Amino acid sequence: MDLVQAMLVVLWVGVTLYALLAGADFGGGVLDLLAGRASEGMPQRRLIEHTIGPVWEANHVWLIFVLVVLWTAFPSTFAAVMSTLYIPLTLVALGIIARGAAFAFRKASTELWQQRLFGAAFAFSSVLTPFFLGTVAGGIASGRVPPGLGAGDIMASWVNPTSMLGGVLAIGVCVYLAAVYLCDDARRAGLPDLAEGFRRRALVTGLAVGAVALAGIAVLHWDAPRLFDGLVHRALPLVAGSAVLGLVSLVLLWLRRFLLVRVTAALAVTAVLWGWPVAQYPAMLPPGLTVYQAAATRSVLGATLLVLAVGALLVLPSMAWLLLLQRRAPYDTGSQG
Repeated sequence: MDLVQAMLVVLWVGVTLYALLAGADFGGGVLDLLAGRASEGMPQRRLIEHTIGPVWEANHVWLIFVLVVLWTAFPSTFAAVMSTLYIPLTLVALGIIARGAAFAFRKASTELWQQRLFGAAFAFSSVLTPFFLGTVAGGIASGRVPPGLGAGDIMASWVNPTSMLGGVLAIGVCVYLAAVYLCDDARRAGLPDLAEGFRRRALVTGLAVGAVALAGIAVLHWDAPRLFDGLVHRALPLVAGSAVLGLVSLVLLWLRRFLLVRVTAALAVTAVLWGWPVAQYPAMLPPGLTVYQAAATRSVLGATLLVLAVGALLVLPSMAWLLLLQRRAPYDTGSQG
């Protein structure tokens, strides 16, 4: 593995961590929206707040990490993506800001109408943000972001069948991960009724995501043939592995093996995420720009990898400790967050 490939792997590790951690936070917001009226949905919303409250801001560090690595290691790709897809990326930024502000203000609000207002803003931002992130991924994967500043169509680059598929799948995956994680959190908190409720949502969402993914095969075959070809050839083991892990996860949910299903569900999503770069490698911006053409100089790549290695020694133990403390935090059924 050379420097360019190593940097690409590091970049995609960041994407994976953001999807698995922050993605579940977004899914928690969607489940908050689906929890029901104020009184009947309050137990679910309390558990969601308890689960994501200590970590939702920290999980966004992976988005910053991905952007900085892309900017430093693949500057031409960063410039092309940011200048062509600036509309959905701006909406993503606004969604993250609105979501965070609403989440904080709802916890501090005492009036019911205020809690409803900020709760609605938190929930709807949790739907729109992963959707627009999915449209960005779809635009890149389908080859609608050419190299150069603003060289692509600012609307067609993200308003297209592959992008819409990416947006819907992003929402579904986020909700699925959140429901799976919350099953185990509810069980550990001694709330079997909530665990059953989230289990049902996880099963329904998992089946729905699988159905959308199957339908998406036809969409990719028609709208993104290069990506489709890579998925059914080079990346086929990852695609097949994701399908198998997805089925295993559904079985484990049915059997109420909530701790194990956290692992298998995360692995299934990881396999899907890694199938994309494997399918389109060595293209960075399909069809023409390769990872080697897009990469910075060897000196920049080497220095960046060194800095990232040192940073990982400082950040990763702290993040792991935070997640461990979050899992061990006692749950007060009478708390508001």
